Amino acid sequence: MLRLFTKLSKWLHAYLQYSSVLFNPGLGCDTSTVINILAYRDAIQRNSIQQEYKALYSEDLLHHLSKELSGKLQDAVLLWMEDPAARDAVIVRQALQGDTLDLKAATEVICSRTTSQILVFKQIYCSRFESCLEHDLERQASGDHKKLLLAYVTMQRYEGLEVDIMAAENDAKALYKAGEKRLGTDEDVFIRILSGRSRAHLAAVDTAYNRLYGHSLEKAIKKETSGLFEYALLTIVRCAENPAKYFAKVLRKAMKGLGTDDTTLIRVIMTRTELDMPYIKAEYEKQYKKPLVDAVHSETSGHYRSFLLALLGPNH
Repeated sequence: MLRLFTKLSKWLHAYLQYSSVLFNPGLGCDTSTVINILAYRDAIQRNSIQQEYKALYSEDLLHHLSKELSGKLQDAVLLWMEDPAARDAVIVRQALQGDTLDLKAATEVICSRTTSQILVFKQIYCSRFESCLEHDLERQASGDHKKLLLAYVTMQRYEGLEVDIMAAENDAKALYKAGEKRLGTDEDVFIRILSGRSRAHLAAVDTAYNRLYGHSLEKAIKKETSGLFEYALLTIVRCAENPAKYFAKVLRKAMKGLGTDDTTLIRVIMTRTELDMPYIKAEYEKQYKKPLVDAVHSETSGHYRSFLLALLGPNH
């Protein structure tokens, strides 16, 4: 117990030091120091730094950061300072608001999260923005896309690895009958199965679909659906099979061609760094024959680049 108390005391002392050097009153913001401190602290440590900063200076650290930083670096740092569930809530809220409406971003976050993750960020969303997530989805989404998102944020899905192979085969047959076997598509069947089944089960459904019909469930979805509904279904299926591969592809698309989709780049790096970034980096290099760190370096600059690279860490 004494050893634990000593360790905690040292951490607290360190946080006090960090909070005092983040900003030098009268001399502006030492951006390099901000990056070097915040990029290398986990969620618990960042929260502790915020608390100690408030105690020392009677000011919210996020508010001060928003005043001292700007542009893409500001967007990235402020998002990074949120805990994971609050970060998801902020991203989805921003994606569903007025002029900044970005249903793809909202769909990505919702359809790539587990039931327990969605439950937590829904609670934060409601308390922080005084609006239910379901209400905002009802207002901003439409058609089968809206039906799927509403089902996905309300259904309770099993999160274990056990799979009933016969049930997975039956679902594969049901999806075939609802799509490729008939003229037109019964979207409700796709919504019911893909919003209500576990990731392990959906991976088994895809295997069964491939075995029974000679191609993947993903190919069938592309053939039978379109638009944001297709995007949501593909996100669910791809994250069931290999979320690291899915996010590597999202990052590749954000940096491919002329210009960079910095909003997507920031969103993915901020939300996956403390979750599965080593796997995403491995998938990126495997798929695109270039380290993710090198790709980000070539597409960004300045303190913004330094911050992203600090989060990503070295190539190996």
